[in-house]
Amino acid sequence: MIAIERKFNAYLDQVNLVTILLPYSYFEGVSNEFRLIGEGVDLPLAIEDKVFLEHAVKYICKSSVTPVIGKQYIVTDDHGGETDLQIGAVIRTEEFDQLFFYGGNDLGVNYSPGSSAFKLWAPTASKVKLKLFKGDEQSLELINMKRMHNGVWNIEVERDLELYRYSFLVCINLEWREAADPYTVALTANGEYGVIIDPGKTHVSRVSPPAFERAVDAIIYETHIRDLTMHPHSGSSNKGTYLGAAELGTASPNGNNTGLSYIKNLGVTHIELLPLHDFEGVDELDRWNSYNWGYNPVHFNAPDGSYATDPEDPYNRIIELKQLISVIHGIELRVIMDVVYNHVFIREDSPFEKIVPGYYFRHDEHGLPSNGTGVGNDIASERLMARKFIIDSVLFWLKEYHIDGLRFDLMGILDVETMAAVREAVNAVDPSVLIIGEGWDLNTPLTPDRKANIANQAKLPGIGQFNDWFRDSIKGSTFNIYDRGYALGNDRYLEAAKQVLAGSVGIGKRKNGLFMQPAQSVNYIESHDNHTLWDKLKICDPDQDEKVLKKQHRLATSMVIIAQGIPFLHSGQEFFRTKEGIGNSYRSPDEVNWLDWDLRDKNLANVDYIKGIIDIRKANQAFRLADSEKIRRHMSFLSLPAPLIGFSLAEIKDIGHWEKILVFINPSPAQQLVEFSESGRWNVLADHEKASVKPFRHIEGDKVLLEPFSLFVAAI
Repeated sequence: MIAIERKFNAYLDQVNLVTILLPYSYFEGVSNEFRLIGEGVDLPLAIEDKVFLEHAVKYICKSSVTPVIGKQYIVTDDHGGETDLQIGAVIRTEEFDQLFFYGGNDLGVNYSPGSSAFKLWAPTASKVKLKLFKGDEQSLELINMKRMHNGVWNIEVERDLELYRYSFLVCINLEWREAADPYTVALTANGEYGVIIDPGKTHVSRVSPPAFERAVDAIIYETHIRDLTMHPHSGSSNKGTYLGAAELGTASPNGNNTGLSYIKNLGVTHIELLPLHDFEGVDELDRWNSYNWGYNPVHFNAPDGSYATDPEDPYNRIIELKQLISVIHGIELRVIMDVVYNHVFIREDSPFEKIVPGYYFRHDEHGLPSNGTGVGNDIASERLMARKFIIDSVLFWLKEYHIDGLRFDLMGILDVETMAAVREAVNAVDPSVLIIGEGWDLNTPLTPDRKANIANQAKLPGIGQFNDWFRDSIKGSTFNIYDRGYALGNDRYLEAAKQVLAGSVGIGKRKNGLFMQPAQSVNYIESHDNHTLWDKLKICDPDQDEKVLKKQHRLATSMVIIAQGIPFLHSGQEFFRTKEGIGNSYRSPDEVNWLDWDLRDKNLANVDYIKGIIDIRKANQAFRLADSEKIRRHMSFLSLPAPLIGFSLAEIKDIGHWEKILVFINPSPAQQLVEFSESGRWNVLADHEKASVKPFRHIEGDKVLLEPFSLFVAAI
């Protein structure tokens, strides 16, 4: 190892471009010559430019040879000073990506009882050691790894290493760093070390979920492992855990189903679980003293231990999560996993940054880490090995845990090529897997045409996007708590409400929509983020009778379910969930975040109504048209005075039992008389009091009186 006291700094910024910074305190920043020495090389560097900075002179030099990345070089000046050549911005060049891309599927640990093979991608490292121990660090071994092609380091240890803990020591720019394996699948408590396990011992019998083909047939119900069971009256015996969430037949003191049994009875098709991969924010050994949603990712391929009954047993969390997924499949529901590939908790502490500094994260034009996520770093998904990691990780969860969908947090940070590659890779395993994401336009250093956001949805077929146009049109702006949407009586949103009810694909005079196809529109008005709808209603109109607020809430939620596209419900939305007015409750106490089963019991009538609307959607394909042209052909809006909306769904093959379905929406505080499109004996499926897949009353004639703040559905 070269020992150098740096008087100045030299960086490899392109494959043959060296940037040298001489501080003014060192010979006034002046040198007329620099040489590159090492690996059989002793050549002058051609000075091509000088830039005078505040504290130093920057020399931009060309090398006549290409330094070998991973080898050590020194740079000398004409004063006899020397410094090591550090890896600089070259790591973010296309040449670096092409030179060191590794396409193998064997990174991480490959275990067998007789031996374990370790592979780590660390192209800028000059040395790598495997740190290995069992129990405490007194048995520690440091084993030199061998450099192979494409910057991969390899070692095979020929003995049984089950339950050994391990990490990697990498030497980069003369500095040793210790990091966990980015590909590790098992962890010690709080994720300090990876653990070598026998994958065969994590086997849980697979239960196949029901067949699923069309994304628009999904009805998504978002919840959080801990929220589901922490309430004192959840009926769960393993509160806040994977096993607690997996309990069936739990009930409130009043005897009403809770947990999974309740969700199954509600009629949704997919349960979306907030992040399960290892995250920071909850001490796994003292979990009840803190709370977190899970958007602080640390290790992407291992479940979080705060939901395990024994976080110190590396097998425990894996088996219990697999058991939960198996139980969900057993009641004929599917599992969507919330994944957070857009950032890490702390960049400097991340295995990515420690092992390949500067590569996995985007930097701005000044060379500083970008912050489009708002949490200090953006994953550089456009780089080949970052993209590969995301795809490898997604496929791992699909094949090992048999999840049925992925929800990409802040998907707009990622690039379109990566997301298209994810969709392609997933299709090769199971085309029925749902992929949805938050396609917000975020300030990250990608050109606008490369961001995986709503504006580029045409480049992302088969990927659903959370539709903020739907959200803000129906309930009002999320970022202006006092703004009222269409369902809250603001007819300024009338035309927008029509468009979003039609899947946001463009209907009537609007030929172009927000999306190409309805399956790209994830329709929602509430999620874990921001205020619940109930809290917004209470803040907007604190003196209003709660009976009125509940009618408005019911109307808005029903519109989510009957709209073309994919409906998305926040858990508890159907019984007026509140977070006590707290919008961002990501680390608020359980009492703020848990599902309040007592509140559910007080609002069973509304739960039954929403269940009825779900049943109507599921029974009538007219509400689930999978093609934008079919929506334009078969869905038409009636001419009604503001603020009323009426539309018909007709002449659809496999529409259900009916030739035509009419839907009327009255968001006003007054009764409204409307005419049917034709006279006849109309079967009522939903009104202001009841919703049912089977008609519960009939109307003869061509008129109906709509009650205030109500939805009306009739069929003939």
